[in-house]
Amino acid sequence: MARRAGVSPKTVSNVVTGIITVTPDTRAKVERAMQELSYVPNLSARSLRNGRSGLIGLALPDLSTPYSAEVAHHIVEVAHERGWGVQIEETGLDPQREFELMSKARTNIIDGLILNPVVLDESAVKLGVALPPVVLLGEVNQHITDRVWVDNFAAAREMTLMLAAGGRRRIAALGTTDQRTSASGQVRTQGYRKGLEQAGIAFDPSLEIACDGWHPRGGAEALRAYLKGHDLPDALFCFTDSLAIGALSVLAGAGARVPEDIAVAGFDDIADGEFANPPLTTVSFSRRAMAERAVSLLTRRMNDRGVPIKTGTVDYRIIPRASTLGH
Repeated sequence: MARRAGVSPKTVSNVVTGIITVTPDTRAKVERAMQELSYVPNLSARSLRNGRSGLIGLALPDLSTPYSAEVAHHIVEVAHERGWGVQIEETGLDPQREFELMSKARTNIIDGLILNPVVLDESAVKLGVALPPVVLLGEVNQHITDRVWVDNFAAAREMTLMLAAGGRRRIAALGTTDQRTSASGQVRTQGYRKGLEQAGIAFDPSLEIACDGWHPRGGAEALRAYLKGHDLPDALFCFTDSLAIGALSVLAGAGARVPEDIAVAGFDDIADGEFANPPLTTVSFSRRAMAERAVSLLTRRMNDRGVPIKTGTVDYRIIPRASTLGH
């Protein structure tokens, strides 16, 4: 097979085992030779030889959301390019499921885990817990393992300042949480409040709209209930695009014009937001870059448990669209 691919036997082994990363061109040559020779790797034998399953785990809170689908897509693609299969799980906002997944990694059912924990104070990743190779996505930061994140505080602050720049003073936030402490919700709320402060706008707690369900239905129900007892704000900063899409539906039903009567902004830049009516202003960041950094950090950790802890930061940018323009 090495002769057929024009590479060394060691390179073929690296492609098959996934222990050492090879270039995409080299991987393509080896995989083409494998296909031509009808070669099927013996994964059981490989696992016995090197103690690896060839699988990594990906655990996301809610697989039904467009954001999770986009993240999962890119991580699967990047992992495949590097020779890993991916077992995808849903934690359902339950730290106990995180513990169960880490147990799988500790017993080598999977070789490592990319985990997006949600609850700030109850994450399974904490001091005193024996950790397998694990990389966190998002805002939960225990300072004891590798992490990839977007600076949600800075992004929320910048979005709030942008909404205020057009003269809007009553800027509401949709997505604060009443019940369990969401790390993303907490950090984005802090950024929102800091943006108000920097814009010289007095903090008004009545403009924070609690919503634990970060999906269109949750956003619609929370905003509909809010508007029964409050005047229409000048602007609405939704903590996800999915929340914003639900909010747009309620505003249209109430006869409120966007952005003439109220500006609406989201977060995450999911594909649906660009095609909402009107298209959503949002915080955008590369899912591909997030996936590449997460898989690279996990591979590094799987190869050497003792390497220093590292954090990868993914850049963001504000994308202005029609939902806030023209005020």
